[in-house]
Amino acid sequence: MIDTKYWYQSKTVWGSLIAILASVLQAGGFELDEGAQGDLAEGIVALGGAIGGLLALYGRLSADKRLG
Repeated sequence: MIDTKYWYQSKTVWGSLIAILASVLQAGGFELDEGAQGDLAEGIVALGGAIGGLLALYGRLSADKRLG
């Protein structure tokens, strides 16, 4: 792999975290099926990308120095 990305942009990382969360919730009596887990992971990755983009835009607009 040549391209890199931040950990929060990885569907694998979010899928793993959601699978762990689903197991904990199931132990507590709440069930989250595989389809819902996949949808949740995709939504979180999309939301993370949007938040990252907004933070980058804010950082550029509030910067004190020009790009050169």
